[in-house]
Amino acid sequence: MQEVNQSANTGKAKNPTVLIIILLVVVVLVLGAVIAYPKVKDSMDKKKSEKETVYHAVFLTNGQVYFGKMDDAKSKYVNLSQVYYLQLNQQQTQQVQPAEGDTQTKEGEEGGQAAATTETEQPEFTLVKLGQELHGPEDEMVINQEQVLFYEKLKSDSNVVKAIKENKEKEESGK
Repeated sequence: MQEVNQSANTGKAKNPTVLIIILLVVVVLVLGAVIAYPKVKDSMDKKKSEKETVYHAVFLTNGQVYFGKMDDAKSKYVNLSQVYYLQLNQQQTQQVQPAEGDTQTKEGEEGGQAAATTETEQPEFTLVKLGQELHGPEDEMVINQEQVLFYEKLKSDSNVVKAIKENKEKEESGK
């Protein structure tokens, strides 16, 4: 009977040592997590703020291009918010082209035929925010991935992003 008690006492003696080792491992893990948390949080915040400020150009199979903030480009449906698109405005301008052999430099000088006047259309694009159309859509699009040819991440100094930021500033100051 004494042998059984001795083996039980030996097991109890090892048990506190194992508990101390387990406790030390847990303390080290907790300290590591506490030390790493600010770095991980900063990294996550940076990615989140990057995602919030990044605009994309989404090119569709129908030739239309939309600009906005894109969520989950790899899913079956692409979500686009803060949506803008380009609208083509044609402006007619007159150009005076000298006739062949025309050597006139000043009006009224001799030496050539009459100059020809032609009208050409200069393409001008306007950035339009989605939601201003007649049917009044919300400022969000859900696009079937099959309709997306490709998309591009826009630089923060691109003309489109600058125009979007200017438009947002106008909206905020108008409120």
